[in-house]
Amino acid sequence: MVDTQNLKLVALGNPLLDMQIRDGQAVLEKYGLKANDAVLASPEQLSIYQHIVENYEVTYVAGGAAQNTARAAQYVLPEGSTAYLGAVGNDDLAKQLRAANDREGLQSVYQITETTPTGSCAVIITGHDRSLCTNLGAAETFNKDHLESTAAKAAIDAAKFFYLGGFFLTHGVESALIVAKKAKETGRPFAFNLSAPFIPQFFKSQVDQVLPYAQLVIGNESEAESWAQASGLETRDLHEIAQAIADSPSEISVPRTVLITHGAESTIRAVQGEKQTHTHPTPKVPAEQIVDTNGAGDAFAGGVIAGLILEKSIEEAIDIGHRLGGMCIGQVGPVLKFPKENVL
Repeated sequence: MVDTQNLKLVALGNPLLDMQIRDGQAVLEKYGLKANDAVLASPEQLSIYQHIVENYEVTYVAGGAAQNTARAAQYVLPEGSTAYLGAVGNDDLAKQLRAANDREGLQSVYQITETTPTGSCAVIITGHDRSLCTNLGAAETFNKDHLESTAAKAAIDAAKFFYLGGFFLTHGVESALIVAKKAKETGRPFAFNLSAPFIPQFFKSQVDQVLPYAQLVIGNESEAESWAQASGLETRDLHEIAQAIADSPSEISVPRTVLITHGAESTIRAVQGEKQTHTHPTPKVPAEQIVDTNGAGDAFAGGVIAGLILEKSIEEAIDIGHRLGGMCIGQVGPVLKFPKENVL
């Protein structure tokens, strides 16, 4: 069962176990991957997981973008504030994910798939870049019926804020729309993350179905440019793209806010109906302190959402997101280990 007494946030996404290696340029070349990108593994790339286990020192980290974001939000929020929905196998990988969530206080409301193993993601680190190659496994077996399970229904009914990772749209748009429409009907915020350039590029129709319900949209510069190209915009100006996303069709009465991160550059904020965008400087992290950029965007999103749940202003929420992202890149994997006093 899920504890709903203090529940504030429900996140929906693909639970994955990250398999992380460093100095992986040869792996990128072998499997046709790009630095600082994210893809679903093609049949030709499925051997990457065995390859890195056999040839590299692998660090195993509980992952999945939306799950990372939910854990980051829980890091900031009071105990019992977050729950996460996704599908896993009945295996040791799922136990590792659940244990990681338990340590951070995130409640795992998993659908268990008996016949398919838990999903995994090869995380190839080269310098300050990370390339993600994902085998969704059980994650893509998520069924909308799970939303009517006792635990999931209780969490959804109790939540004050909803978050969807864009990766989920590769298979779960029907479930995503149920949650998005529930948010609209009950007047609760629904946030959506573009997640990777291939999501708006190859799953544009799914993005177009969900985006109208989003009160908050988060993405980075490459994801924003991909959305613009898929939408026929002849611009690479991130301010123009952010405003276009903000002003895209809406099914909700609250103005949409769009946040576009850009690495060490300022975060751009656009609000539906406004004529001018806003910039929020990103605190600089010395290069020698950058250990691993995997999950930094997820940490940023979690910080922003936690700030909004705590009724901070959007400016304060972005500051919290920046601080969590800065913490994340100073350690291995999307894990936060610092006192909360450093964040709020």
